[in-house]
Amino acid sequence: MPHTFDADVVSTILRHMNGDHTDDNLLITRAFAPAEGSQSDEITDAVMTDLDGDGGVWKVTRSGEASELRIPWPSGPITERPAVRREVVALYDLACEKLGVEPRPHA
Repeated sequence: MPHTFDADVVSTILRHMNGDHTDDNLLITRAFAPAEGSQSDEITDAVMTDLDGDGGVWKVTRSGEASELRIPWPSGPITERPAVRREVVALYDLACEKLGVEPRPHA
């Protein structure tokens, strides 16, 4: 059973990701979503909807169709709030590497 973070922690993280990191949501989901048939099937919208100790969950839109995408944390299961940031940053860095995008510096 994955670790469950408090609802206020989850809502704070989701608000931050969906307010300040919309481009990162797209980048991460495009890198880790299963491939579809053609370039026109690219993910056009991605919103982080949930997270737990095993990974993050995004609602992605591709070809006008919405679906859920769960992406596991790169380092494995986590139980501490500070580890969420570390894992999201790791997903971002891995997505940049996979897609050939120059990552921006992390604060």
